[in-house]
Amino acid sequence: MININVFSEEKAWSKRLKNKKIFFRKVCKAFPKRYKFLGKKVSLTLLLSNNKNIKKLNKVFRNKNKSTDILSFPSSKKIKMSQEIYIGDIIISFNFINKPKSQSLKFFQEKLVKTFIHGFLHLLNFDHVKNKDYLKMLKEEERIYKSVISKLN
Repeated sequence: MININVFSEEKAWSKRLKNKKIFFRKVCKAFPKRYKFLGKKVSLTLLLSNNKNIKKLNKVFRNKNKSTDILSFPSSKKIKMSQEIYIGDIIISFNFINKPKSQSLKFFQEKLVKTFIHGFLHLLNFDHVKNKDYLKMLKEEERIYKSVISKLN
């Protein structure tokens, strides 16, 4: 089971996402069985932020002085799935998800789900530095996304 602690430091999220915690709980419940971690207590923290704040974090932790859609901070380099584990933190920028501003709520949520899945896989130590790793991560992202979208719609 995945426990997700959701925090928001950007008011604009509330205009597009009424109950953030329930939304992300539903997303996690719609994951394929492999990523539900049945019989285990897996937890993570999600911060819903904005370009200004994510830029600061990107500068401090990655030495990149620019905003980005998502940052992921795995709790460890090698995850040992024990009964209880904290896998890390994800930060998502509203400004990136809300482009274009004219997009429908459905498209906004789909983009958010896809971005969240990407960050979630980073917490599980997937990366996309090498092309073969990128293809492996992309395949998993698509698998999870299809599972989630089919159950959310």
